[in-house]
Amino acid sequence: MDASTRSSPGPHSPKACHGALGEMLAAAEALCRARGRQLTPLRRRVLELIAEQDHPVGAYELIDRLSAERGRTAPPTIYRTLEFLQAEGLVHRIESRNAFVACPHPERPHATQFFICKDCGATFEIHDQRLAAAIADQAEAEDFAIERQVVEVTGRCRACH
Repeated sequence: MDASTRSSPGPHSPKACHGALGEMLAAAEALCRARGRQLTPLRRRVLELIAEQDHPVGAYELIDRLSAERGRTAPPTIYRTLEFLQAEGLVHRIESRNAFVACPHPERPHATQFFICKDCGATFEIHDQRLAAAIADQAEAEDFAIERQVVEVTGRCRACH
């Protein structure tokens, strides 16, 4: 893989693409506003909790963190919040972990692939258009209509390997 297909130089971190966490959150708010959507305080806090991590974050980890900060937080509230963040492209769901990572490029739809370290959980988001095109070409050859594409590769990151 050449460097042009990687979205960041290290473990998945929207902060690496947007500078500071505050900049990333401000960009998310502006994006939602431009789309006529609202990044409520809860949605913003959930996005912030996810973006602070270099590993995928599960719903129950979010519930625990928010409950410690705000009192009891019900699972349906978190799941609705995560659905909103996914729909707006602000987070990606890591299927194999049933967890979420913040997207460093939510302003545009993109084919995304993930490298996930099985030891530390570090997640690298890449955008390899060649891989996405190969999948699309094979789907077309098979007359298969792709609804959603998730590519996850598990292994060991540089630090763990």
